[in-house]
Formats: sequence, structure tokens, C-alpha cells
Amino acid sequence: MRHLELLRELDDRGSVTAVAAAGHRTPSAVSQQLRSAERAFGATLVEASGRGLRLTEAGRVLAEAARDVAVAIAEAEARWQEFHGTAAGTVSVAALPSAATFLLPGVLRELADEPIEVVCTDVDIAEAAFAGQVLDHDIVIAHSAHLVPPHTEDLVVRQLAREPLDIAMARDHPLAGHEQVTADDVAAWPWIGVPLGYPFDTVRLAVEEATGTRVDVRQRMRDNLLVEALVGAGECLAVLPRFTAPAGDEVVLRPLAGIDSGRNIVAILRADRARRRAVRRVLAALEEVGERVSGGR
Repeated sequence: MRHLELLRELDDRGSVTAVAAAGHRTPSAVSQQLRSAERAFGATLVEASGRGLRLTEAGRVLAEAARDVAVAIAEAEARWQEFHGTAAGTVSVAALPSAATFLLPGVLRELADEPIEVVCTDVDIAEAAFAGQVLDHDIVIAHSAHLVPPHTEDLVVRQLAREPLDIAMARDHPLAGHEQVTADDVAAWPWIGVPLGYPFDTVRLAVEEATGTRVDVRQRMRDNLLVEALVGAGECLAVLPRFTAPAGDEVVLRPLAGIDSGRNIVAILRADRARRRAVRRVLAALEEVGERVSGGR
């Protein structure tokens, strides 16, 4: 099983260096274990690829088998815990901060009296990068403009909430008197945008497509509080999530009419980790809180 896990790690992470870093080992130690695996299985499992190594066809067969074995072991452990009536252990969560803001407080309150420790890490990265976080975390809370985020074809994906994305503006902005704004309205003003590849940017692209004009993006920022501060201090507009912004008194949100502007908040998991009873309990709490928040707003 140790050899199978190593081959799966190499398949998932792509290089001996990455496998070594994740396991706090040296690359030479990982290479030595790969040679040991080849002796054990009696086959060539890796081959040179540029300056590194990649799995051979035989190695990929075993890496895929390792995934099946990991799922079976996790299922057996879950059944044993269920027999004993316990859901205990540590569950690591990597979460987008703006999604964690309205999800994690309720989840931690719900699990406060249970023997489950939730260890959270905040990550603010491009949409396509969230899937890779499952290598180091049990549950990844991500956002996506799509129902199925990129690179999650072989992963477990659960939708937690659908959050509207509104147009943010200063309270004294000329558009603030409108109950809702149109694409033509917002295209006429400068924007504070987000980095390319982030889900909020799909709203900007939809506005440009609807109006046939380019939006004047003055800055591109990731942090919603910083975006809010800049919007509140001037004439720029921005896209902000309805459930967690604005926090201050200088900014208001207005729905964007005629464009389906929203993001899906999802949980992404590896199939084996999704079988763990403690992970299932945390995921259920996330789904319950997400339903409660999105259903009531």
C-alpha cells in the first residue's frame, strides 16, 4: 500500500520534487522508494521526462488502483466508526475567505460539542486552481461561475450555495438611487475589477458582451474589503458577493438586471476522503448552513 500511495502521489502532484515537499522528504528519498516499488512490482514504473520523472503505463495502472484501494479503506474505516457510533477526528478545510465568512461560523457552532476538530486555511486563488487544493486538504470550499469547477472531473463536488453577485457603488453614486442597474448603466462607469480567471470577472465579460463596449477597469484586486474601500471613496463600480458585502456604510449593492450574475459556492473532495465519517459530518454541516443562508437571502 505504501508503494501504491507513492505512485498515486506522483500521478497527482506531477513531480518527484512536489511529492518530496508534500511529504517533508528529500527528492532522493522519494526516488529510492520508487526504485523499491519497481523491485516489488517487477516492472518499470517511472521514466525520464525532461529533467524529471513521469509514470509509465504500468505506473499509471497502479496509481489508478491506489485510488480504488484508498476509497475502499476509507469506506471500511467509516463503517467501523459507524458501528461504534462515532464520528471523530481532524478535518482540514481550505476555504475561499468570502465564502468561509458566511459558512464557517455556523458550521463551527454546530460542531462545537462534537469530537471533530476543523482546521481551516484561507486561500484566495484563481478558479482553476482550487481543485489542486484537495491534495492537501479534506474539503476545499471554492467558488465557480459553473456548476462543475475546472479540473474536478474525478473529484466529488457538492454545491453549498448559489450567491448573487451585485454591483457595488458608493452610497452617493448617481446609480445608487436605482433599485437595480443595467449593463448599459454600469458600462458607462470605471470599475475596480478582479484578476483575470476569477469568477467575478465573468460579470464584466457579460456586461461587455451585452453592450458591445469595453469596461474601463482601473484596478484589479482580490480582497473584497479593499475593493469596497476603493469603491466607497470614488466613482468606480465593482462586483461584490451579496451575502458578505458590503460591511461598511459607504457602499451599497444593486442587482444587475438582464444578466445572470452569480457564483456557485461548492465543496470539492477526493473520493476517498469523502468516505470518512468525520468529513461527511462536516460536509453535511456546510450544506445545511449554505442552504439556510442562501435560502433566506
